[in-house]
Amino acid sequence: MPNARPLTNGARRSRKKGLDPGSLVYVGEPKTGKPRITILDYDAENVLEKEACACEDCFAFRDTATVTWINVDGVHEPSIIETIGGHFGVHPLILEDILTTSQRPKMEDLGEMLYIVLRMLEYDETKGEVRTDQLSLILGRNFLISFQEEEGDMFDPIRDRIRKAKGRIRKLGPDYLAYALLDAVVDQYFVVLEKLGERIEALEEDLVNNPRKETLHEIHKLKREMIYVRKSVWPVREVVAGLERAESGLIQPATDIFLRDVYDHTVQVIDNVETFRDMISGMVETYLSSVSNRMNEIMKVLTIISTIFIPLTFIVGVYGMNFKHMPELEWKWGYFLIWGVIMAVALAMADFFRRKKWL
Repeated sequence: MPNARPLTNGARRSRKKGLDPGSLVYVGEPKTGKPRITILDYDAENVLEKEACACEDCFAFRDTATVTWINVDGVHEPSIIETIGGHFGVHPLILEDILTTSQRPKMEDLGEMLYIVLRMLEYDETKGEVRTDQLSLILGRNFLISFQEEEGDMFDPIRDRIRKAKGRIRKLGPDYLAYALLDAVVDQYFVVLEKLGERIEALEEDLVNNPRKETLHEIHKLKREMIYVRKSVWPVREVVAGLERAESGLIQPATDIFLRDVYDHTVQVIDNVETFRDMISGMVETYLSSVSNRMNEIMKVLTIISTIFIPLTFIVGVYGMNFKHMPELEWKWGYFLIWGVIMAVALAMADFFRRKKWL
């Protein structure tokens, strides 16, 4: 997901204004380049991996006895989505949802197949922001079709497990493959939240040591990102729970326990998101409190300085009255005596404030 767009959603649904339901129009960030289609066909004994030169290369895998994973990187060409979806019997409204890249995560039971849409999240280290990509899954009896906005994802470990027959993935059906993809997406949520947690800790330290306007701006930015993360993650719990409760023959009983594990992970992610949201909400109060405390410290120092100078001002004011018969005016050491009194008074007051722990 190297070029996935940032959280600010650039999709424009207004492009579909006035069109019939099921009209296949791409709604998302402008893209260039041709979508990439890869095919992984496997069973317990064999695996076939290839890159499709045309949509028709996928047609032979519709009714095979093996499990087929067709992955499409790039949904900006409606003709490709229409061709693949039409051959595999995907409803036009589902194809419309695949082309609209601002979908809320959801699951729909279509009888002969299940439709799942999720948000994949990734943390961009260079820009210090969360980026997102829509993932759509079509689960059939012997196939799984995945649609992604961009080439590049977190599914390479799954492909490696298929190639090398690691674990049980080659022995089970496409429902287990769908679980594996869901699990990879949810695991990535933990990675993103870990990065956000590090940013929160750094901001908290700045708030205590050196609260600045830039810190407040960063808090508001982080708050917006956390809101979008919550919108992306919260519905996933409903999706996984729906898959677990679905009375569809596409989900085998052996897969239920794995879906429950993903559900538990999703709940943990949501708990972390809510905790971070509470922490960020409290940061604004912390910022205002830190600024107030800093101002109080400054005012305390200024007040102490002013208090020390009150008696000194009185002394120099008395000797600035210029009366002719003031007794000390004609004394040879009077000037030095007054300076001694001034220094003694200033030091005595400073010592008094220190013993009171006001300094």
